Amino acid sequence: MSDKRTFTVEQPRVGLRLDVALAGFFGISRSFAQTVIAQGLVFVNGKKAPKNHKLNLGDNVEASLPPQSELRATPQALEISVLYEDEYLLVVDKPKGMVVHPSAGNKDGTLVNALLYHCKGRLSTINGVIRPGIVHRLDKDTSGLLVVAKTDESHFKLARQIALHSFTRRYEAVCDGGFSRDSGEIDLPIGRSVKDRKKMAVTSKSSKAALTRYRVITKYNGYTHIELTLETGRTHQIRVHLSHQGHPITGDTVYGRGKNPFGLKGQCLFAKYIEFIHPITGKTLAFEGEYPEYFLKTLSLLESAYKV
Repeated sequence: MSDKRTFTVEQPRVGLRLDVALAGFFGISRSFAQTVIAQGLVFVNGKKAPKNHKLNLGDNVEASLPPQSELRATPQALEISVLYEDEYLLVVDKPKGMVVHPSAGNKDGTLVNALLYHCKGRLSTINGVIRPGIVHRLDKDTSGLLVVAKTDESHFKLARQIALHSFTRRYEAVCDGGFSRDSGEIDLPIGRSVKDRKKMAVTSKSSKAALTRYRVITKYNGYTHIELTLETGRTHQIRVHLSHQGHPITGDTVYGRGKNPFGLKGQCLFAKYIEFIHPITGKTLAFEGEYPEYFLKTLSLLESAYKV
């Protein structure tokens, strides 16, 4: 039997896509929300609307939710590194090897599990019960800084900054090979790979614009220490862009050579710096993380044996 529910759009859900708002308000996954919308079970002001419909203040949303089997994140007392925290948001340094949110293959031990415990469940609901508070993500084997929202208002405003490219995200990586230029940009669209649906690729089919700026820090014999700035935030963007240019991130077994030199377990990629406007106070906040041990070890090995 379907569960009929309604809500009226108030701030901060004004301007959200229908599927995003539905997931957050009813505590369901975004994919399940999209399925319900596609089945014609959701109405906005009495009319069916597509999943990407943008909501306005005062809109009445009515949904008939069929029974579902859904993952739910539970609090876990896991150690996390918190660089900053107030009543609206926090900045954490995610370690290499930690998944950001639960999925079918990772039901616990994730950053979300740790955040639910640390914040006593007080996280934004916009991304549903599996991704509470998660404004942007990092891959499992990418370490570094993430901002997490505690309230829906702060989440919405932080997401807007990312969409408008006013949220700075700067990474460092060690990648294979050398660059002919010391700085530049990679402006190539990214979409799902037609050869392997689990991977992303540079493609013109069903893709979105993606722009990565780079600056060479140090050149080594066969490797480069590089800084990268994201202007867009596509899935696996840096890894895909560098691999397409012939310079996959060292240790990347998915988009690289399939090997892990220097004792690496996964790509040598570190989200080192973020800068944004506090969504409530309007103050500019900037944070820079310390190099993790695996990154320092790799740089040390490069300096001792691969110096140009």
